[in-house]
Amino acid sequence: MKKIEILGGGCQKCNDLAEKVKAVADSMGIEYELEKVTDITKIINYGVIKTPALVVDGEVKVSGEIPSVDEIKELL
Repeated sequence: MKKIEILGGGCQKCNDLAEKVKAVADSMGIEYELEKVTDITKIINYGVIKTPALVVDGEVKVSGEIPSVDEIKELL
């Protein structure tokens, strides 16, 4: 099972990224746990400066932008 985290303050872009990632993961049949991380200390501990950020299994995959569907498929 993949652990997917969306890092950000809960803004619209963060919510959009979470919905997009859920849709892609579901369409690919991936088993996952999705968590939205809004705690600034946890976000800083990942070394993320710009949000939203996508973290998969503890590794920051993208930060400061919303990747395309094809990019998300590759990142998952």
